[in-house]
Amino acid sequence: MAIWLTKDSRIIVQGMTGSEGSKHTRRMLASGAQVVGGVNARKAGTVHEGLPVFGSVAEAMSVTGADVSVVFVPPAFTKDAVKEAVDARIPLCVVITEGVPVHDTAEFWAYAVAAGGVTRVIGPNCPGIASPGASNAGIIPADITSPGRVGLVSKSGTLTYQLMYELRDLGFSTAVGIGGDPVIGTTHIDALAAFEADPETDAIVMIGEIGGDAEERAAAFIERSVSKPVVAYVAGFTAPEGKTMGHAGAIVSGSAGTAQAKKEALEKVGVRVGKTPSETGRLLRELLEQGKR
Repeated sequence: MAIWLTKDSRIIVQGMTGSEGSKHTRRMLASGAQVVGGVNARKAGTVHEGLPVFGSVAEAMSVTGADVSVVFVPPAFTKDAVKEAVDARIPLCVVITEGVPVHDTAEFWAYAVAAGGVTRVIGPNCPGIASPGASNAGIIPADITSPGRVGLVSKSGTLTYQLMYELRDLGFSTAVGIGGDPVIGTTHIDALAAFEADPETDAIVMIGEIGGDAEERAAAFIERSVSKPVVAYVAGFTAPEGKTMGHAGAIVSGSAGTAQAKKEALEKVGVRVGKTPSETGRLLRELLEQGKR
């Protein structure tokens, strides 16, 4: 019951020997994820957190059979780390690092596309991806929900956790935190398409934020291509116009990019939109109950 990350996923951590990499490697291991090694060229051949450290992603994949990399390296080195993962043709690269220059993200994303799209990039500035009861790649807490049949895609880390908690009794197939930077790898649309194709995901929760037009584009995709029930929450209903708002990554000007405009676009195609995370959870429960009648 998962997209992109399953119980069989074998994870390596680029930057495992740093403080954040170490801490979250321990958390991923404690959750039951198959973390099989780390990558740090300067510490190759050593053991860290009980796991081998390799000199490159390609070497780590060759020795361990890894198919997922989680990136915890500092912003200045993130571009090179992702390019290395792409060159090694690892199927999934989850970039947790915050503060990556937008130009660098655009460059490594274009690099991944030019390499044939073999490597799916999630992030940067994201909490990662979790398939409860199966695996966890990133920083999403492993103990706030159970396995289930709801799919979640979110721009916001903390709102990811809150909706997982709100719907913890229903459980999730996979929760994907795509990040809120202006340029990201995996989009709402990518996740929506994957959940639509997943026979063990029955409903989808989508979390967006003010700024840009990602949610409007997702609405158009839902109208064309998604048959499963979708509910949404858009953060920023009280944000002032004309002000840059954190990692929403855009300026709100007039109606363009506002929470209200996004809400209207989504509701126009049949998506129910909550004004709060709790209301969003309640809307999903109502939809699922209606489907049972």
